[in-house]
Parts: sequence; structure tokens; C-alpha cells
Amino acid sequence: MSKFLFTSESVTEGHPDKACDAFSDAILDEILSNDNEAHVACESLATKGLVVISGEVRTTASIDVDKVVKDTIRTIGYHKENSGVDPEDVEVLSKLHEQSPEIAQGVDSHDTAEQGAGDQGLMFGFACKETPELMPLPIQISHRLTERLTQLRKDGTLPWLRPDGKSQVSVRYDNRQPIAVDKTVIATQHDDMLSEYGSESGELEFVRSEVIEHVIRPVLDSYGYAYEDNFIVNGTGRFVYGGPEADTGLTGRKIIVDTYGGYAPHGGGAFSGKDPSKVDRSATYMARYIAKNIVAADLAERCEVQLSYGIGVAEPTSFYVKTQGTGKKDDDEITRLARDVFPIKPGEIVAHLDLKKPRYRQTAAYGHFGRELDQFTWEKTDMVETLLKNL
Repeated sequence: MSKFLFTSESVTEGHPDKACDAFSDAILDEILSNDNEAHVACESLATKGLVVISGEVRTTASIDVDKVVKDTIRTIGYHKENSGVDPEDVEVLSKLHEQSPEIAQGVDSHDTAEQGAGDQGLMFGFACKETPELMPLPIQISHRLTERLTQLRKDGTLPWLRPDGKSQVSVRYDNRQPIAVDKTVIATQHDDMLSEYGSESGELEFVRSEVIEHVIRPVLDSYGYAYEDNFIVNGTGRFVYGGPEADTGLTGRKIIVDTYGGYAPHGGGAFSGKDPSKVDRSATYMARYIAKNIVAADLAERCEVQLSYGIGVAEPTSFYVKTQGTGKKDDDEITRLARDVFPIKPGEIVAHLDLKKPRYRQTAAYGHFGRELDQFTWEKTDMVETLLKNL
């Protein structure tokens, strides 16, 4: 199709699934702060009054899981008064146990180049020239909307906002190029203001007008595309109860939000709570790094990368680069170039991207990609010159 609409979504850090991602990554960071050789696979479940932490860990570190979870709840912004989860009263049940030695043997190696993959799996990376960050436009706008909701809540500009929320953005394309934003959707938790505004309709109209003025229009204006005043804000009406208090959350249920919003393929695994020996995480970061550097080097307008691994084996079982007809060279040649330039064995990926240092709590909301933060080493375009020299 030459003309089509494409839609992506994002959720705030107070969404119950994203809160669980944050718990898992906060625990991972705490462990890595004390033992950067640790192996961690940490899953979280949150529901009314209860957070359950489970998974496999091998580490010399001793951490206070209860404190990490409750501190994370406070950082997100939930407390007794805002109907999310109360850090003072929530029960934290920890069921972390030792990693299976049969799994561990696959990733134990004194030779970085021979460190095997912790599990089988397939991973994808993607980049395109739709935004300065080389991300698809729909997911990038969606993330900036939820990020702005959180910013305005925390800085007091819109103090009646609460932590749970979602965005959804539909972008109109012509000849594979974005030309306009067709529809923008926001659902945001808010204070109970019924007594102040006299009716549910009055309360909703206040929320709607404030979100449009302070969140939607500023974000859309910053991207410079035409947009329809086709906004849906809290389409179901009141949204006072949210977070794990209203809906059970689980680690890894927002993996499309974590990557490209459905615009590009996603492999089989989630990221949060996994140390970098897990190729679900580290190899996906490398695939993004490869794709982004290829596009930044002007070798293609868009680039998709796939890696796959077998458990306990260092050498990938497959690797390809596809430029979807936009490459300056054919895909076979770019694949060979990337294979020569980039390290794609698990141990080499971890070393090249410096992934053993804690930085993962930052990834738990607003996207693992498309944010050029200092510790997001996979977002750097520092391989452009190397690619061009090896053409």
C-alpha cells in the first residue's frame, strides 16, 4: 500500500505492567551494583496489596528486595491517597532462588569470545530516518506523550494527574513517508475531582482540555507534522483507580511498547529483569545498534537486523540485514559488512556495549530505544566511520 495509517502505543511508568518492569529492573540494578558478574532473571507480579518477586539469581550480592520494591513504588509516585499501590502497606513476597547449574554452564566461560547464549532465541533491531533518533514516528510520539504526562505530574504543573496512563498515535503515511498525525489518544489516571466540578461530565471536560493544551498539542507541535484535532482523552470517562490497585501487572507484557511499537518485528523475549548474559536483552540491543549505525552512515533509509542463537553456543545461528529496498548497496553486501564490523557473540556484545553496569531501571518505561541517554550505549552511532572505511 502506498497510503496507510499506522498506530503505536505507549504506557506510563505507573501502568501496572510497567511498574512490574520497573521492579524487576530495579532489583537487577541493585544486584549489579554489588556484583556485576551476577546472573539474574527476575519476574514481578503486582496486584492489590501484593507484589510477588520470583526468578533465578546467581550472585554474591545480598539485597533487600522489600526496600527496593517499595522505593520503586515511591519513585513512580504511588502512595495511599492516589489509588495505585501503597508502599507502606503493600506485602512484598520474594521467591528468588539459585540459577540452575545446567543453565549456568552455557554462559560460564573465562574466554569472552566463547561465552555461550543463555537460551535459544531470535532478536530484531530496526532504525529508520523518520525521526532524529532514527525511530519510527508513531512509537516515538507515543513515548513522548506518556513521558510528558509523567513530567507534568511530577513537576507540579498538573498536580491532579496520577501515575497510570496510556497514549496511542496513528500516523498517516504516503509512499512509506509519514505526512500527518491522524489521531491521538490519551488515557490518564486523575484525582477524584467530582465534588469540585459537580458532575462526571464537568470533571471529564476539565481533564480533556488540560491534557490537550499541556500534553498533546506541545508534543505534536514539536514534531512539525500536520495533525488532526482528532483527540480522544479518557474515552471511557472517569479514571481515578489505576495501577496495580485496579489491574494486575506482570513483567514483560509490554514488549511491543519497549521496542518499535509494532512497526518492526519483535523477537520472542522480554527484556526487563534480565542481566546482559541473556541474549533476549543484549542481542536485541546489539541489533538496534547495528541498524542505527547503518542508517546513520547513510547506507540505508531503513534497516532491519535479525540475530538468533542456540543455548550454550557463542556463534549466532543466523544473522541478516535487510534495507527494505533503501540500501546504497545490496543487502547481502551490507550483511557481510556488518558481520565483519560488529561483535555478535554474546560475550563480545556485553563487552562492546559495556552492559554489566547498572542502568536498566531507566529502560523500564518510555522505550528501550530512541532515547539518547549516556548509559544507553546501544543508541550511540560511534561505528559510522568504521562502516564507511570497510565498505
